[in-house]
Amino acid sequence: MAISKKDLSAAVAKRTGLSNARAGKFVDEVIGSITEALARGDEVRLSGFGAFRVAHRGERMARNPRTGERIKVAATKRPIFSPGSRLVSAVRGPGK
Repeated sequence: MAISKKDLSAAVAKRTGLSNARAGKFVDEVIGSITEALARGDEVRLSGFGAFRVAHRGERMARNPRTGERIKVAATKRPIFSPGSRLVSAVRGPGK
């Protein structure tokens, strides 16, 4: 089952006593702050939960599978998430 941003906002509202609207704004701000930090190239560490960072892949040569022609693939950046120890333990379950 997937949890949507709306579901996450409702869960935050329930845990904190905030209204659904305020909790939704809070979730939006957290996501926005993480996005802005990654766009600047910063790393975001949330102790026990995990770390978000930007991975860089340099320019490289590849081969077109249809024609066999060598082509240049541009450098790229993409966000990466590395789970923290508490998150890993929670997902694995007790005693694992």
